[in-house]
Amino acid sequence: MTSADAARAPRVAVAGLSARLVAQSAARAGLNVVALDIFGDRDTREHAGLWFDIGGNGLSIDRARLYDALEHAARLPRMLGLIVTSGLEPLAAELARAPRVPRFIGNGAQAEAVRDPRRFFALLDEAHITHPEVRPTPPADRSGWLVKRSDGCGGTHIEWADDIERAPAGAYFQRLAKGRSMSALFVAAHREAAVIGFAEQLTVEAGRLPFVHAGSLGPVRLPRHVAARIVEAIDTIVWQTDLTGLNSIDFLLDGDTFSVLEINTRPSSTMALYETAWPDAWPRGLIGAHLDACLHGELPHAAAQSPPLFAGQRVVFAREGFSASRAFSDACFHDPACHDVPLAGARIEAGQPVCTMTVTAPAFAELRDALDREHARLLQRIETLSRP
Repeated sequence: MTSADAARAPRVAVAGLSARLVAQSAARAGLNVVALDIFGDRDTREHAGLWFDIGGNGLSIDRARLYDALEHAARLPRMLGLIVTSGLEPLAAELARAPRVPRFIGNGAQAEAVRDPRRFFALLDEAHITHPEVRPTPPADRSGWLVKRSDGCGGTHIEWADDIERAPAGAYFQRLAKGRSMSALFVAAHREAAVIGFAEQLTVEAGRLPFVHAGSLGPVRLPRHVAARIVEAIDTIVWQTDLTGLNSIDFLLDGDTFSVLEINTRPSSTMALYETAWPDAWPRGLIGAHLDACLHGELPHAAAQSPPLFAGQRVVFAREGFSASRAFSDACFHDPACHDVPLAGARIEAGQPVCTMTVTAPAFAELRDALDREHARLLQRIETLSRP
């Protein structure tokens, strides 16, 4: 898109802990992006005409800075509205009603039907959709149980139940269940859904957090009968809740059986897998499909069943604290496998995300090894280019 085209393009605000992935997809859709996040990574700024810092203490969003930035964005010409990413789940309904901010494009009040564990698991029970055992109060024996906050994201809201003394407000307890951690990305409109694809989720243990999100692999080909039952469950949930736009469902797959964990009522990071695997199917990016669903009630056509490529992405976490040098930032920025590139001088503490590595392969089985190689290469780059 030329600078003249960008000046005339409709605008969209993208807000969350990290805006890069959605900003990149929105730019692909020909939109002029206003990004609001806590990192301000180099590639986020590359895809956004404007960037606002909404960071609070640590890796958190400052509410006042968020609203100040959104009110500024709302005054910009040709503003279509606001798309949220991870980290703003607790504020979705509020942002959908708030004055002086861009129109909310996505799930506002209807998200409560799946974010409230009492309502969501009751819905699953009524529809005979399997899920791990849940309860609102601590079990007498907490071993083998997790405690989850309903307003969290990225696995940072999950802890072992026997590690906590008192559950936070809004938390619930879920029994640990067997299975391969999976997700399905889907687009919804007018109580109907179109499933984009299935992906395997990667997690790491980080201190007291046993299942921190660390990436994904996909698209995954599931047996036809298994995929059909998962699609049926998604159709039922969407019919009951009226979800709209891009959403994802997390589930455990154990042989031919699946067990639903939760719904993410916003664009998911797995978008990148499908945009990479089926580039011709999404010439306007999946954010284009999100806008079509939310603003016009239109669902996308199904993607091809056999992707020409498979894709994997993995978040690299810092083993020790360091400051990104200019050489490190430049090397990452010019590396096509590296995304969410920190600015020179950015301080990254131990355990915090450094960047996201992305690979492609002609076979799904090759993705893990390819990601391991990229991960090792990035750690070596940190060692050689960001040391005094």
